Amino acid sequence: MLEKASRPPWLVSALLTLGLLAAAPSVAAAPDFDPEEPGSAAAALVDELSAEGLPRDFLVTALARANASEEVLDAMSGAVERHLAWPEYRAIFFTAERIEQGVTFIKRHREALERARATYGVPPEVITAIIGVETYYGRHKGDHRVLDSLATLAFEHPERGDFFRGELAAFLRLAYEQDMEPQSLLGSYAGAMGYPQFIPTSYDAYAIDFDGDGQRDLWHNPVDAIGSVANYFAEHGWRRGEAVYQPALGPEAPPDALALNRTSLPDTTLGEAVAAGVYPLGRTLESLIDDAESPVVPLRLAAETGPPTYRLGGYNFYVIMRYNHSHLYAMAVAELARAIAADAQSSHQDEDSA
Repeated sequence: MLEKASRPPWLVSALLTLGLLAAAPSVAAAPDFDPEEPGSAAAALVDELSAEGLPRDFLVTALARANASEEVLDAMSGAVERHLAWPEYRAIFFTAERIEQGVTFIKRHREALERARATYGVPPEVITAIIGVETYYGRHKGDHRVLDSLATLAFEHPERGDFFRGELAAFLRLAYEQDMEPQSLLGSYAGAMGYPQFIPTSYDAYAIDFDGDGQRDLWHNPVDAIGSVANYFAEHGWRRGEAVYQPALGPEAPPDALALNRTSLPDTTLGEAVAAGVYPLGRTLESLIDDAESPVVPLRLAAETGPPTYRLGGYNFYVIMRYNHSHLYAMAVAELARAIAADAQSSHQDEDSA
């Protein structure tokens, strides 16, 4: 979606607890935050959005309430989890409780999830795993004021200010259109919001009213979140009925002829992977491998002990990486989805036999 940092909001809190990130309180707003200061960045944004038709008083009032936050800037630059190996990263998400809560989420929202599958082709367990990884099924949606986060990044981030200025503008449009108080909305340090952690431009582009109540509410409505995640994947090319990845065998040393763990559009074929020494394991009805020309994402993942693990991601693996540009993230979602699906099926069978 999501040009956002790879940390869900709950992970930032965990890293802060472990002392891996330094927390800092909000600081006094710099001149660029003053919407009534001639020449300030905030004033320029007010001029731009009011020219589009948003009320000037709404914009001035909103931006006057924005606070600069050193914590947000520190969180953006920390990126501690980028140094985690696959076993450490996997252990964060792949827990018995998270799998159990995923099964509960599927039971609770079965109708919406099945409707999303029928409409968009995305399996219930994948939608559930995304929401489970992002916000622990809505339990941890973030505790930063979105207004503060986006204003800080828009006006003070040294490299990505332009990007976040666009997100701040989209957020203000969204708040006005949906009659919400901008300063009341909470999300991640990077401005991601609601059950699925959409940034404002993704909210605008992909959020849908999936329960027909006239609102696109990703903060409070899990049904809208379910439909919106499915819509996001469908818009990014999700292939109905195709598996996300297959196990594979490969050499202990990374093959020189093969690009591994890439997040870009798959441009390696199965035939090229096999020629480099990476072989798919198993052919099932869900196999993503059709022939030697099938595009794959060759993956080499560290193991807790022994040689590395190989996998071959399909196009749907790439689609998950559009949500978060990390092969570890996509693999965590895929493994969690498989575990949730297996436990949900077992639970359903137990209910049927009871």
